[in-house]
Amino acid sequence: MDTKSKNSRKTGIIVVVIFLSICSMIMMSQYGNMSYYIDNVETTDVSYESALLSMQQDLAEGNYLLYNRYSNETEQSEVLNEYGQRNFDLTSRYLDYGVFDSDGEQLLDNVGETTAQLLMTDDEESAGYEFRVRYTFSSIGELASIQVDGTALDPEEEYSLESSYLATAQEVATYEDISTIATPTDVTVAYGMNAENLSAFCEEYMEWYEPPTVGVQGTTYYTDTLESLSLVVIIVALLLPVRRRLDISEMKMFSVPFEVPVLLWLFIFAAELDFIPVQIVEATISGTILPGMGHGMEILATALNFVMWFFIFGLIFWSVTSLRAMIRMKGEYWRERTLTMKLIRHYRGKGTESDEAMVKKAGGIIKRVKAFLAKQYDALQHIDFREKTNRTILKIVIINYIILAIVCFFWYYGTLALIIYSVLLFFFLRKYVKDLQEKYKLLLKSTNQLAEGHLDVPIEGDIGVFNPIQEELKKIQKGFKKAVDEEVKNERMKTELVTNVSHDLRTPLTAIITYTDLLKNEKDEEKRKEYIDVLERKSLRLKVLIEDLFEISKAASKSVTMHFMKVDIVDLLKQVGLENDSKIKGANLEIRWKLPEHKLVMWLDSQKTYRIFENLIVNITKYAMPHTRVYIEMTEQENDVHISMKNVSATELNFDTEEITDRFVRGDTSRNTEGSGLGLAIAKSFVELQHGTLKISTEADLFKADITLPKLEIPPEEEQKEQAE
Repeated sequence: MDTKSKNSRKTGIIVVVIFLSICSMIMMSQYGNMSYYIDNVETTDVSYESALLSMQQDLAEGNYLLYNRYSNETEQSEVLNEYGQRNFDLTSRYLDYGVFDSDGEQLLDNVGETTAQLLMTDDEESAGYEFRVRYTFSSIGELASIQVDGTALDPEEEYSLESSYLATAQEVATYEDISTIATPTDVTVAYGMNAENLSAFCEEYMEWYEPPTVGVQGTTYYTDTLESLSLVVIIVALLLPVRRRLDISEMKMFSVPFEVPVLLWLFIFAAELDFIPVQIVEATISGTILPGMGHGMEILATALNFVMWFFIFGLIFWSVTSLRAMIRMKGEYWRERTLTMKLIRHYRGKGTESDEAMVKKAGGIIKRVKAFLAKQYDALQHIDFREKTNRTILKIVIINYIILAIVCFFWYYGTLALIIYSVLLFFFLRKYVKDLQEKYKLLLKSTNQLAEGHLDVPIEGDIGVFNPIQEELKKIQKGFKKAVDEEVKNERMKTELVTNVSHDLRTPLTAIITYTDLLKNEKDEEKRKEYIDVLERKSLRLKVLIEDLFEISKAASKSVTMHFMKVDIVDLLKQVGLENDSKIKGANLEIRWKLPEHKLVMWLDSQKTYRIFENLIVNITKYAMPHTRVYIEMTEQENDVHISMKNVSATELNFDTEEITDRFVRGDTSRNTEGSGLGLAIAKSFVELQHGTLKISTEADLFKADITLPKLEIPPEEEQKEQAE
């Protein structure tokens, strides 16, 4: 049964293909007749009526110019200067004309009495004019009547010309540059053209007249053949399923919903796509469809036309066959073959399996379209004005061009399409601006929070085109927070400074006062000598403390005077080590040196650099664990020199490495060791004054100080001085 059905369907397909091919070839067989008709149709003959229609505006303007000659309200020279040369001056050469009062008396005296009588007589036969027109104006300057007659015109032509002349005269009456000259009042302006003048006028008219071209669509060979073949295709599509062997209406391609073919043909006619075949046929007949038309191109053009007509007739056959199912299915067709009913059942919750599949498929398409549109909309919302926006602008222009191009397809319905497009554009822009306003409000909220000092409130949320500003606000918030934290830290440090300075100054000062009192009453020379030694040590301690305070104060205020010179930094570091060797041995430490073998001359302040190394080494001797090794390493790099000092701490390293180089901060929080707490702070200040960095880091009990000093350029005068020496 299935095999028989397939064979039957195959037979039907072959018959339909042959039938549509025959229709296409019949249509193409009329190309010769179309071409012959277009080339030989008489388009050069011009009727008197078309020539006379060409002068209607000239005569309507002439009414005002001739009346002004009579009334002389405006000088003729002023008329020429003010209103220019009118076409009436040229047309009047072929005319007899005059201006007459209500009694028929001539007012201009530009023609003889006989001619005046002929212009005004009501008997057109006795007047002898091939064409005559009379304009009658009322006493209030309105056009009361117009009469067109002539021996060359039949009544139908007279009526047609009279209607056209009347409309033109009423239109000219509104022209500002004519109606302000002088309005004809209670007069009749008459024009007449005899046979000789009419013939001469038509000859001149033909010199510039372009006759209308006759197109393919204007021939009966095109329209009648197309309409007849379309009707035959419709009949065959309706009757073919009657023969079961030829019935192919059950094929899937004909099971489309009712709305598909209907909307397709509505779109074709609304967009006037039916004009495309006309253009292709005209191009084929004229030989311009393919450039360089040779024999091979002719075959290609023929094939192109055959495919076009096969597609057109096939589209008609498909549409009719698809809709024919309503005859067979009757009421069931509207339930099963219409998208509208499927959607209604779906939303009522009574959808069948096929309904749900259709809705799901349509939903998937809509979802993809919405996702695409949402992506484009989101791209508009996130334009980064810091970058070039040419690509985005180009994308917008292309999308708008595509939309307008689709609108242009609708021709006469284009206005409606533009209205719909404008409405949609309005809603789109309204939503876009509204979204921008919401995002702008979020931006203002963030700036207000920042202005009110809420530095811990996170600045979050997607604000589209304002995202770069939001990023800058985050940086500002971070910078403010850092500045506030730094200020809080400085305030804390000031408090600690007062406390620590008070303690460190009071300790030696108290000892000096105590031993001074003891010295006053002590008679034993040995003890007096001992007290004097203590006083000396405490005085020196106080001196060092005050000097350190002075040094750090100058460094903090950037008022330190730097004395740069050429310094062998390797030799300087060795010298510091030798001079502090006793302290190193006293702390039971073993230093492992790793220094360059060659000299390393740099542009530095030798005294300040010496103090840097000294403070770090003294710091090691105070806080390093006894009987451990200390590693001091110097590495030369391309643009700087790196010095690293590492030791194992005797106590737990529980301080903040960022604060250890601040003033009066010690790793020894119990302050059991002597020291001002300014050693590392002074070292850091002196390093920074020489454009370097000092970084303290810890790992478990390992204490590490890293110094980086840049290789500053030695001034040329110093080089010259050294060479001279």
